[in-house]
Amino acid sequence: MLRIALVLVALVSPTFAADTVRTEAVGLRFAVPASWTRVPAPSDFRAAQWKIPRAGDDKEDGTLVLYYFGAGKGGGAQENLDRWYGQFTQPDGRPSRDAAVITMKTVNGLRVTAVDLSGTYQGMGMGGAKDAAKPGYRMLAAVVEAEGGPWFWKAIGPDATMAAAKSGFDAMLAALEAHR
Repeated sequence: MLRIALVLVALVSPTFAADTVRTEAVGLRFAVPASWTRVPAPSDFRAAQWKIPRAGDDKEDGTLVLYYFGAGKGGGAQENLDRWYGQFTQPDGRPSRDAAVITMKTVNGLRVTAVDLSGTYQGMGMGGAKDAAKPGYRMLAAVVEAEGGPWFWKAIGPDATMAAAKSGFDAMLAALEAHR
């Protein structure tokens, strides 16, 4: 009976899965897949950063960043969604807003607005200049809103890498908790 209970806990509680690492940063507790390597964040606004190992024939690893600009700073969900749409173009010419998959849910009292968007990525570099265009890229991102926030998650990388990372990203969002 105990073995069945443990299996059920593992199935319904991604937070405690053996292949994840629990951590916390800037008022959030969460778990990321153990295969994602935490790396030094190059700026103060990057509260934490991970390398997502490349998958398939991808030539580059992906990156996950937790951004935090301070309580009440960084804009709301729609402002950030609009900015993220602007970082992608679509091969068929349609607006990235129309290609994005948006999900909204509440997790442990946190409002989570997530986006899954593929296309040609041209993020913002230093000084607001566009980076070199990267076709075949995908972004998994989320705005997390609650007292003490907002927090911003952004995972970016080649399509196959991000497809492999999607379940881990979703499980991370599903297990978010605020802490003080």
